[in-house]
Amino acid sequence: MKNKYIGSNFDEFLQEEGLLAETEAAAIKRVIAYQIKREMAERHISKSALARMMRTSRSSLDRLLDPENPSVTLLTLESVAFALGKRLKVQLG
Repeated sequence: MKNKYIGSNFDEFLQEEGLLAETEAAAIKRVIAYQIKREMAERHISKSALARMMRTSRSSLDRLLDPENPSVTLLTLESVAFALGKRLKVQLG
């Protein structure tokens, strides 16, 4: 029996399995969480301080920084970007 995945790339495999969108969303969330944590470290901003700057709770910020939690809204991303003096850019590629 011939392996149907030989010659295909990983994205094609994930697409065929119906996992591409979920996998890409998880990867994007990990990158965003990493970027926020890096910015916090560079500026010596604690989670509590950033939560106050965003006018949100520490637990809400913890969910945003959790790379395993895919739930994040554009409003939350805009809020953290503003609090860090950044601009949020969303782009379809």
